[in-house]
Amino acid sequence: MIFGPVPVAQAAGAVLAHSIMSAAGRVPKGTKLTQAHVTDLAAQGHDTLVVARLEAGDVEEDAAATALAHALVPDPEGQGLRIAPAGAGRVNLYATGPGVVRIDVDAVTTLNTVDPMITLATVAPFHRVEDRTMVATIKIISYAVPEAHLTQACAAAPRALSVEAPRFGTATLIETQVGDGVPGDKGRAALVGRLDRMGLSLGPRVVVPHKVDPLAEAIARAEGEVVFILTASATSDVIDVAPEGLRAAGGRVSVFGMPVDPGNLLFIGDFGDKPVIGLPGCARSPALNGADWVLERLICGIPLGQAEISAMGVGGLLKEIPTRPRPRAT
Repeated sequence: MIFGPVPVAQAAGAVLAHSIMSAAGRVPKGTKLTQAHVTDLAAQGHDTLVVARLEAGDVEEDAAATALAHALVPDPEGQGLRIAPAGAGRVNLYATGPGVVRIDVDAVTTLNTVDPMITLATVAPFHRVEDRTMVATIKIISYAVPEAHLTQACAAAPRALSVEAPRFGTATLIETQVGDGVPGDKGRAALVGRLDRMGLSLGPRVVVPHKVDPLAEAIARAEGEVVFILTASATSDVIDVAPEGLRAAGGRVSVFGMPVDPGNLLFIGDFGDKPVIGLPGCARSPALNGADWVLERLICGIPLGQAEISAMGVGGLLKEIPTRPRPRAT
């Protein structure tokens, strides 16, 4: 691509680099100039124009952005994405339903190193989305890019983006109580909100004493495809009541604790083919906490082991709590 000033009389067929006023009105940048534009601009007194001229082997910005979008998303329905029309060298990609975004980070990085004029910006990996959430934007910065570079970028990141949809439709929340105390409604209401945005329904309320055997029985009877446990007393050890209840029911505890705050006191396991999540006390609030990251991924069929949970520590400080710990160093 050739970029720079040319005499106005020679500008027909070029792309206008900067918006400008003509005798007929404003001509926006990016306009492919016709002879009529040239005549009007000359009548307005312009001698030269800054333009871009495509050379052999160049691909115009909208065509380049569209080609890259289809390389990234060859199967829109299967990848849960919609490709928007191109404009000004930009194509946006949108989710077509709820879920979390899977990204091949290395592939996206490779794509972005091919040519600084070819760019792809995405949401963070495993970002929760809904229908019409923007997942990524492709922007061709210049008015054209070499076809060879575009081909290389397209080859760098095939199917690098997708939205993983929820794999389950129902859930059970088991709450425990100490003595005659009845759990408040905050925890259940917060979970309903979290599940509703993922398309899951929460079954009837289940409240049992804060003891291993009653909890184990409730887990075994749970009808939901995903089981949540919210205890009256914080689960502070891997052999505390909630994880022991899961084991007593015949289930398995795979992860205990996570380096995310709020959300440290969480555990993950399974009962047969049902994911089981022991919720931290902070899950009673609708505010973002570690439980959100866990339940969103598990609901969408993304396995989580100790390695994945440990990796959440970078970026896992979600909220500053001035009163904890006491005293706080200054």
